[in-house]
Amino acid sequence: MRFFSVRQTSRAVLLSMGASIALTLSAQAATVKPASVQAADPTSTSRLTPVNSTDGIIALVNENAILKSELVEAIQQTQARAQAAGEPIANSAQLQSEVLNALILRELQLSMVQRIGLNPDEAAINQRLGQIAQAEGLNSIAALQQRLDTAQAGSYAALRAQLIEDAAIQALQQRQISSRVRISEQDIDAFLASPEAKRLNQSEYQTIHVRVPYMDDYSRLSEAQREEALKVAQALRTRLLTPNVDVTEAIAASQGSYSIPLQGGDMGFHKAASLPTELSSEITKLDVGAVSAPLITPEGIDIIKLADKKASDTMLVPQWHTRHILVKVDELQTDALAEQKINDLYEQLRSGADFASLASTYSDDPGSAGRGGDLDWVSEGDMIGPFEAMMKNTTVGDYSAPFKTQFGWHILQVEGKRQQDVSDEYRRNMARQALYQRLAPQAKEDWLQELRAGAYIQVLG
Repeated sequence: MRFFSVRQTSRAVLLSMGASIALTLSAQAATVKPASVQAADPTSTSRLTPVNSTDGIIALVNENAILKSELVEAIQQTQARAQAAGEPIANSAQLQSEVLNALILRELQLSMVQRIGLNPDEAAINQRLGQIAQAEGLNSIAALQQRLDTAQAGSYAALRAQLIEDAAIQALQQRQISSRVRISEQDIDAFLASPEAKRLNQSEYQTIHVRVPYMDDYSRLSEAQREEALKVAQALRTRLLTPNVDVTEAIAASQGSYSIPLQGGDMGFHKAASLPTELSSEITKLDVGAVSAPLITPEGIDIIKLADKKASDTMLVPQWHTRHILVKVDELQTDALAEQKINDLYEQLRSGADFASLASTYSDDPGSAGRGGDLDWVSEGDMIGPFEAMMKNTTVGDYSAPFKTQFGWHILQVEGKRQQDVSDEYRRNMARQALYQRLAPQAKEDWLQELRAGAYIQVLG
């Protein structure tokens, strides 16, 4: 039976860190749909609270147990997050069911992480702790540890354990989802031919974006109020059409007697890909100096002017021609065994063995082993952080020492470095990423349902 210390950490201590310590557990509890497999009817279960909860088992998940106290604390954390977001939620039977379902899913994923020996990169955990410390106005991880443990002993260790679990689950999800999402070159071609693909170009747009907010929810506005907002937007559009217009003066002149202050102004230069989709699709249609027709949205009426544009047809990036040897850590191979194998291969390289031959024979990467470990030319951002960092620090013509990532143990070799125009590759990679983001949520839901269906789950009354 495994109990995670972070679940026993004082809620007050965790919440004192603010939004910078956003617990994945709470986020999942607020979004995951209620359980349906072997779950008791939530309407027939009394709501658990700190008052009526005498600790005991609330659910069995394979060989592990979830305690009532864990459920109570998770509910409290979810309510606290909702309260901080300005959307308080009551401790209802539905909330209890959703939070319990999230705890069950988390337990199943952590069990899978433990089975395959998936351990997050230590440097990544320290980086995240450093970010949290910085967000709290502290200059070191040690200072963060002192603050947490002063508030409650053991809080820093609990936070670190939480981050490790969250990172392991994220790595597991990435591995599972990426194997399910299939995106063909034909899919990418079709996406690039669509209007949405205009967001992927390298041009930078200087935009003026002003909103005329509604006086009330759009559904409750009278016809006269809608017409008044539109009249203000049209007057603003006319003023913005003037070349070299002073945006601040144009907004002030258009405000008139309108009771809600106009919002926005000169937004500076941005690439289309960094703008909201609904805005980028309008901006990329405009000529420099042109102003969009009033755009009616649920929040107000938007006016957009393209003040300037920096066109760019090329994108030069550094690239490294890289080979690697991977020894996986998975259900069939423990971390210790993988480390021993990679160290043996490293000794063979130091004794003069050919890198490509060793990769062809021993690498567990099916995509590159047949090519002697050749990954071709690799750009920044193509590889996960630890791999990229090692690649950048390896001299051309040399190979690295063994190092670990979420996929296992690696040795890499850098055969060359160059500056390359990757405009077309960039667009295709961005298209692939956009398609992946569109397909990944369903793939994740399908995987979690399968994980749940294959498990023994009993919810106790």
